[in-house]
Amino acid sequence: MSHARAEGRKQKPVNKMSTITVPAHAISVSDDVEQLRKAFSGWGTNEGLIISILSHRNAEQRKQIRETYASTYNEDLLKSLDKELSNDFERVVHLWTLDPSERDAYLANEATKRWTKSNQVLVEIACTRSAHDLLLAKQAYHACYKKSIEEDVAYHTTGDFRKLLLPLVGTYRYEGNEVNMTLAKTEAKLLHEKICDKCYNDDDLIRILATRSKVQINATLNQYKNQFGKDINKDLKEDPKDEYLSLLRATIKCLTYPEKYFEKVLRLAINKTGTDEGALTRVVATRAEVDMKTIKEEYQRRNSVPLEKAIAKDTRGDYEDMLLALIGCGDA
Repeated sequence: MSHARAEGRKQKPVNKMSTITVPAHAISVSDDVEQLRKAFSGWGTNEGLIISILSHRNAEQRKQIRETYASTYNEDLLKSLDKELSNDFERVVHLWTLDPSERDAYLANEATKRWTKSNQVLVEIACTRSAHDLLLAKQAYHACYKKSIEEDVAYHTTGDFRKLLLPLVGTYRYEGNEVNMTLAKTEAKLLHEKICDKCYNDDDLIRILATRSKVQINATLNQYKNQFGKDINKDLKEDPKDEYLSLLRATIKCLTYPEKYFEKVLRLAINKTGTDEGALTRVVATRAEVDMKTIKEEYQRRNSVPLEKAIAKDTRGDYEDMLLALIGCGDA
């Protein structure tokens, strides 16, 4: 124990598209754990202290905090947080504190249990994560739920939704930069034929989206636009109210322009009458350490308002403070 207390943590460089700020100096894990325990002690909870620690620690540091907290107090930090916090603030802190693969497993499990045709969370996880991160999420799903994500998706979804989602969550895409231009031209033509014939659930259309590498899909969709003069997602807007087509468009956007997909989720979450806190929380918690800088730029470009201003206008209190800290706009 004394060794753990004395040992500081080396700082790993933060992903340049991340918006979280991590202290430049090494911080003792046991100091963080002690401070968090203090935040739960006495009358009331010190939410500010919780935010100041957890929002400024990267995934590896948060993992070490959870492990040390469990060994020191014989209790899972998440359970302590859940007991002390509530509502949207509890949700964002809980999601943020989870290991990224556990978080994806948790969100995927929620999405299958509460499955609705308009739910795009499974597509989000399957198509915006790297092949390795999706594999880690599937392994975490096994560990947490004692079954596979594939069997839950297959059990809870039906028809065309199942036909699309099952190969998407089951894939392990190649991640190299090689592009086969002949194949891109051929498959662009094939996609166009299927879409013109309104065969939106065609086996080959789904095969291309579910198995090709992201760079290959990008090349194919560029060919599609060059050959047929229209973005593929415009051709998939035949019926804007069709939820399967909406899922298909989300799949394509997640695979090709994730920042545009997430910007739209945020725009719809914040601009509705009444904020969709679930979507807002999910995007901030899952993207802060990945590509939130790019998403913020896209949000500013699309809405002419900084994301932090939109969040501050629509949220309050500790929840607002935590969100702003994660997108790099809170007090350090």
